Amino acid sequence: MAVLMAELLKAARLASRSAYCPYSKFHVGAAVLAGGRIFTGANVENASYGLTICAERTAIFAAILAGEVAIDALALACVDAPTDAEPGLLMPCGACRQVLAEFARPETPIAVDCAGTYTLGELLPLTFRLRGATGR
Repeated sequence: MAVLMAELLKAARLASRSAYCPYSKFHVGAAVLAGGRIFTGANVENASYGLTICAERTAIFAAILAGEVAIDALALACVDAPTDAEPGLLMPCGACRQVLAEFARPETPIAVDCAGTYTLGELLPLTFRLRGATGR
């Protein structure tokens, strides 16, 4: 699993180069493993900040649009973060954690560059789920 997570982190770092971030100047890339394939995404900002989309969600949505319904792992790279950044600056936001919970299991590994590897359950305990939801 360590080799796979290293490959996902490499893909996330590469994806960060595609970020559109003229406001924050904070390039973020993500890579998800789904169905044996790697899907990448990057943050896309908007002048109306609430319309900005995070890298994690673009990668997850790319997998879903390709027909996958189960996310097996995720890696996230905030390449512009200071080298001494506290882990909280590097973590997925709450919205991304909730979207991930729709398609992943609590034990799904999430590698956060320069912070470590966690499970979804660690990052989002007591996950909100609707009865009868189609996700995992």
